[in-house]
Amino acid sequence: MAKIAFILLTHKDPEGIIAQAQRLASTGDYVSIHFDARAKPADFEKIRAALGDNPSVAFARKRFKCGWGEWSLVAATLEAVRAAYASFPDATHFYMLSGDCMPTKTAQYAHDFLDRDPVDYIESFDFFASDWIKTGFKEERLIYRHFFNERTRKWLFYRSFDLQKALGITRSVPDDIQMMIGSQWWCLRRSTIESVLEFCDTRPDVMRFFRTTWIPDETFFQTVVRHVVADREIRTRTLTFLMFTDYGMPVTFYNDHHDLLLSQDFVFARKISPEALDLKARLGALWGERDVHFPISNEGASLFKFLSGRGRLGRRFAPRFWETESSLGRDRELMMIVCKKWHVAKRVAEQLRRLSDVPVVEYLFNEESCWLPDLGGIQSTIEKRNRHRRALVRMLYDYNQSDRLVICLDPAAIDLMEDFSGDKVVSRVLEIDCEFTDDYLIGHARRVGLAGESTPQEVINRMLPTIRADLRFESDRIRDANFPVVLRLRESASVDENASVLAQMFGLTSEAAREIAETHYLFVD
Repeated sequence: MAKIAFILLTHKDPEGIIAQAQRLASTGDYVSIHFDARAKPADFEKIRAALGDNPSVAFARKRFKCGWGEWSLVAATLEAVRAAYASFPDATHFYMLSGDCMPTKTAQYAHDFLDRDPVDYIESFDFFASDWIKTGFKEERLIYRHFFNERTRKWLFYRSFDLQKALGITRSVPDDIQMMIGSQWWCLRRSTIESVLEFCDTRPDVMRFFRTTWIPDETFFQTVVRHVVADREIRTRTLTFLMFTDYGMPVTFYNDHHDLLLSQDFVFARKISPEALDLKARLGALWGERDVHFPISNEGASLFKFLSGRGRLGRRFAPRFWETESSLGRDRELMMIVCKKWHVAKRVAEQLRRLSDVPVVEYLFNEESCWLPDLGGIQSTIEKRNRHRRALVRMLYDYNQSDRLVICLDPAAIDLMEDFSGDKVVSRVLEIDCEFTDDYLIGHARRVGLAGESTPQEVINRMLPTIRADLRFESDRIRDANFPVVLRLRESASVDENASVLAQMFGLTSEAAREIAETHYLFVD
């Protein structure tokens, strides 16, 4: 059975560290602690006094003064790893944790999970090819030498960088090393730890290189593990659930996140708020329990992105591009069918093609598979279509040799509607007002990744009002936008009412408009 040696990097809260170590060791696992040398000596002595006699707890032989972005964090980790490797010869796995981490599964679950697949769990993406680094320095982390802490000695950090850059003093990554990057929260097998430690002892050139890189805790283990372990034995993921905001700050979990955390496909989570006492107590007690069933829905990251996006004032639902495209044309007509149920809009489009000669293009700004003629590459990707929206639509007029065009849009694309309606073109908007059952909304949530097949019903019940309110919000924005002409085709309206709307919207004969309105499957899900 798997036995885990937890590598615990800490710098505060001695009582919390003592409780965490005792909890983790109580189920037959081990803990190796590095306590920051910058912390109060009395705090470290308190930890030593409480845990020093525990045979399942070890301490790093050397303590480092750790600083964000420095090699000291890696050095501290290696010291704790060496202590665990020497002290616990029957440990099968080494799991990196911080004092802000709490278990979201039982020890029994964690052991069974690790026993199922003999692999390492570590985020390890190609440093140069991936987009793991969102902003700031990228290759500058490596090719320049960083001797100072960016946060505590900012002037020296950037002065040193500017001087090296001005003098052209750069260096290369060691020839046989492929740089990788990822989260520092990993779980590695004993054989991998042995190989990593041997690498550290036999490759002083690589160690010298990493000591002056910036933020090496995101690159050192991620690179070395890939170097010493076959790709087939690595799972590029972490077993610790963590999320970041758009601004690169870690998301903090509170008491009401308990059920969400347990339903994710992870063993631990960080960061837990210091004020979330009830959550800490419940998760702490969970680790020692047995035979607990965990339905995994794994919607946490996508749900956070969805909810935080809707809550941000001024949020736009599509990329914002400031361009000066020329007009679509003063004498042209652009008719926009706007509907959340894409299949309903497509049925209207299908009938329009059959009963009129107006060109119709379905969700061209949403579906890459939407058929478009070759327009010189401008139509090749969704990003290009959005960026060159006016040019694209103007070329569609020219391609179809028509001054009238119908396009389908999602209600979230309010910026497209505003852009087109603000042009010299004669524009009209047809909003198709559909009814949304709970079953449809649940299916929608699963299609967009907000829920899975095994998402607990209570999570879905809490989610549905938010999704329904979001759909109402999209419709309200269209009504408040003061577009020149907005008509509504309603699922609840009569055939006569809808036929009148269709005739007015598309300039159809009353017979053709009524034929579309009478389509029996028009609103069927």
